[in-house]
Amino acid sequence: MNSNLIAREKGGAASDWYVQAMEHLVSVVQELSLARNLESIMVIVRRAARELTGADGATFVLRDNGFCYYADEDAIAPLWKGKRFPMEICISGWVMLNRRPTVIENIYEDARIPADAYSPTFVKSMVMVPIRSMDPVGAIGTYWAICRQPRPEEVNLLQALANSTSVAMENVQLYSGLEQKVAERTSRLQTLNEELDSFSHTVSHDLRAPLRHIAGFVELMQKQESKNLSQSGLNYLKIVSAAAQNMNRLIDDLLDFSRTGRAELQNQSVDINGLVQEAWNELAGDRKGRVISWNAAILPEMKGDRALLKQVWLNLLSNAIKYTSRCEAAEIRVGVTPCEGGMEFFVKDNGAGFEMQYAARLFGVFQRLHRQDEFEGTGIGLATVRRIITRHGGSIRATSEVGQGATFYFTLPTAGGAKALNAAH
Repeated sequence: MNSNLIAREKGGAASDWYVQAMEHLVSVVQELSLARNLESIMVIVRRAARELTGADGATFVLRDNGFCYYADEDAIAPLWKGKRFPMEICISGWVMLNRRPTVIENIYEDARIPADAYSPTFVKSMVMVPIRSMDPVGAIGTYWAICRQPRPEEVNLLQALANSTSVAMENVQLYSGLEQKVAERTSRLQTLNEELDSFSHTVSHDLRAPLRHIAGFVELMQKQESKNLSQSGLNYLKIVSAAAQNMNRLIDDLLDFSRTGRAELQNQSVDINGLVQEAWNELAGDRKGRVISWNAAILPEMKGDRALLKQVWLNLLSNAIKYTSRCEAAEIRVGVTPCEGGMEFFVKDNGAGFEMQYAARLFGVFQRLHRQDEFEGTGIGLATVRRIITRHGGSIRATSEVGQGATFYFTLPTAGGAKALNAAH
């Protein structure tokens, strides 16, 4: 659309150009809604102001404390881009202070116009409208090189453009604020990650060093001084040795828990069947000397981080093996069912189980539902599992009955989960 469309009806009714102008205004508003900085807004508005009114020039004025700042322009000849004028002597200032538009057919007959400022320009008549009627933040002006009385429709179009400009400027301000908050939060997260790295280094090195000394001297005493110790003394050494080993496992689990929250996900297609079998094979030592009824369904391929998902299966299967250790006929079953937005996998056992009223505690760090002398553990494994599943966009839950076993369910999202399962079968 060009300025000739609005200039005057030449062979077309006045309503025709107004309808076309309104259609053009809609497209301009859409452009403004996508603007992400003030510069983009000014480029859109200065061009649209001329096109909607058939003007020879347009200017974009910003309120700058007590001054009018002519921030941008689109005109047949230079106007006042980059200049500032006191609001009290400037027509754009008058518009902002009075919060209403003004139409001036002849600038040299209006006492509000400083003729000396306009005499070097082409301007003979103008329309000026405020950007925002309540507490205006600027103004939009259009100018003609001839004396003319702009139509009310042209003024209405220009004011509608100014109103849309106000919304766009507020959106940019909000967007900039959000960007700043995101940048600040990113910076804080980076600092936290650096602190976590430092913590992990401290845990890995500074805490392991005394543990190694404890374990080493206990072993020396067991080998070299056992004949000088009573049975009670030997038992005390065994307790110290077991405690050191448990502390070492706790450190390993804490480091795993820390890493799972910070490691970048390596998203790829994962063969879950192969992953489960691999985890089961690695746990052969945990089930040595036992007979366990093992049943794994055909599982679909999924998208995810293979290493982290393997850790999920290792934890869940290890728990199933551990908590069925007192069963005469242990049973562990793995399966999957489609769910909304993905697939729900499960690991079911017929072991010790737990009371459902305590289920919410299962996935917290250091939370255990059984005594250490009943079943060993650090209370971090399921917290690690939940963190991994959550990072994959899934969820985890558990059902159980004391003495009747437990079932752990976790979901992984996928666009075609049910289709993948059908293909696997």
